[in-house]
Amino acid sequence: MSLTRRRTAAALLALPLALSATPALAHGGGGRPRPRTLHIAGDSTAAQKYAGAAPETGWGMALPFFLGRTLTVANHAVNGRSSKSFIDEGRLTALLEGVRPGDLVLIQFGHNDEKTEDPARGTDPYTTYQEYLRQYVKGARARRAEPVLITPVERRRFAEDGTAKPTHGEYPAAMRALASEEGVALLDVQALSLARWQELGPEGTEALFNRLEPGESPNYPDGKQDNTHFRPDGAVEVARTTARALLAERILTPRDLRRLDDPVPGKWITWPQA
Repeated sequence: MSLTRRRTAAALLALPLALSATPALAHGGGGRPRPRTLHIAGDSTAAQKYAGAAPETGWGMALPFFLGRTLTVANHAVNGRSSKSFIDEGRLTALLEGVRPGDLVLIQFGHNDEKTEDPARGTDPYTTYQEYLRQYVKGARARRAEPVLITPVERRRFAEDGTAKPTHGEYPAAMRALASEEGVALLDVQALSLARWQELGPEGTEALFNRLEPGESPNYPDGKQDNTHFRPDGAVEVARTTARALLAERILTPRDLRRLDDPVPGKWITWPQA
């Protein structure tokens, strides 16, 4: 059975229970769609950043610019977390406490799962990584929300000939396999971002990542050459990619989204005090 058919069958089986328990799932008072929340479970590439880290920006900070008024974002992503450590620290439990029927749970891990030398974070792609990801999927479904697996966004790595290089090993493939097995929606941001970095090239991607010259930012007086984390324009680029993928996979509808093809200036990003 195809992934789409499995997702459809699972949704149909859950429909009577969901509707009987939550009659206001689709509409609030006066027939208006009730607000839904996109809950992000992830690492530093998605996380909320604060004033002391600016201009470093997580793509979750830019995602609201592409969502309609009936959708909000609850960004639970935290620097340095893997699929394992996020659960071990109780963060998945805390996230699920705020999930309501009809919400989305966006799950992006991989960067820190790759640190297999660290027993607190490292996982194996086809065993423990998938086992931990299943806990997010089961938790979301138990809350009658839709889990959405997101392959980890690519780092900025180029070969000498200018070819964008994949850096996540077997983790994206392991997530794709799990999505197929469990009938879970998948946004292949790893593949989409790799293609985008290839299109922009080594020079065109520099402004998207947190690469700073000495004195350019008071938070990084000696400069920084970071090819993993984003500046505002990079966060906007990845958030736009994510929003387009949510539409392409029919997880959200056109009326749920906005500005997919419009300019979103990086200066719209703000960093609150910690």
